[in-house]
Amino acid sequence: MIARMFLSAALLALAPLAPASVHAEDWSKHATERDVVLKDFAFADGERMAEVKIHVTTLGTPHRDAKGQIDNAVMVLHGTGGDGHQFYRPQFADQLYGPGQPLDIATHYVILPDNIGHGKSSKPSDGLRMAFPKYDYADMVASQRRMLTEGLGVTKLQLILGTSMGCMHAFVWGQMFPGFARRLAPFACNAVELAGRNRVWRKMSIDAIEADPLWNGGNYTAQPAQGLRTMRDLSLIAGGNPLAWQFFQPTRAKAEAFLAQAESAYIATANDANDTIYQLDSSRTYDPSRALEKITVPVLWINSADDFINPPELGMAEKLVKRMPRARFVLIPSSPETKGHGTHTWAVFWKADLVKLMAEESK
Repeated sequence: MIARMFLSAALLALAPLAPASVHAEDWSKHATERDVVLKDFAFADGERMAEVKIHVTTLGTPHRDAKGQIDNAVMVLHGTGGDGHQFYRPQFADQLYGPGQPLDIATHYVILPDNIGHGKSSKPSDGLRMAFPKYDYADMVASQRRMLTEGLGVTKLQLILGTSMGCMHAFVWGQMFPGFARRLAPFACNAVELAGRNRVWRKMSIDAIEADPLWNGGNYTAQPAQGLRTMRDLSLIAGGNPLAWQFFQPTRAKAEAFLAQAESAYIATANDANDTIYQLDSSRTYDPSRALEKITVPVLWINSADDFINPPELGMAEKLVKRMPRARFVLIPSSPETKGHGTHTWAVFWKADLVKLMAEESK
């Protein structure tokens, strides 16, 4: 999956500086998983499905206030191609879920959904293939809200933390359902229409899959391997930190060995071509820049300077953050230790800022 590819690339590139923690917790032991079935789901373009399944993982226990409302829920949203399980990884979970940590599961009810088109939720590869409704980010956010209210009984969130695509979903949440979340933490995105290089590499990836003769209009009998390989290679470039790559692969031999290792890791990741096309294209209608003023809750917006997908030289965030009255933007400097686009999942770089956000009261 694309988000997992970004992370795999960072792990491979930075292994000398980021060994696996010997104290890593198995967070799955603390988790509960379920499917929430949304009846008669209406998509923004008018299509409908009798049932949409949203798979969701939760950690911790819901607490109810004097009115019986759940008051300790936080939701963490994954990136393109990911799922809720990616937030078990030690660089994220061990930094956030343990005793005294910002999202301590002894005091917080942590909600990790698989979005439409991802993980164990409804997606094209379930059988409809390219006849599956052409969902977009508004549809994904609408399904998240119904999952919360109808499936989990959650009507308020203390926090939405989103990475990459989840970062963009956080901005959509702030506009579609103002105040539902008391705080927003969008990490690794911009708050404008996906255009320029960001759209181009996504469209190149889609075109590569569809140009593979095995794709056959989405009616393949075997995955279009060459198209998927091109998509994976583009994702590797998009997700990497060039400073770290040069630092750890300073010779041709090391660079090519790194590529071989990365591609071997990708082959072990099962990608469905149609699911991937839908995932990449679901951003096509995204553009929160038209109504950022609707977002009045505290916002912690973080990008990293080594992010190919959201290059800091565009200077977008510094301008747009001023249109949200309680928003703060942080740019993490590039170094051999940062993880490219995947810096969003390494809490060591931004945990202190998250602690400040959680202490800030919403109006």
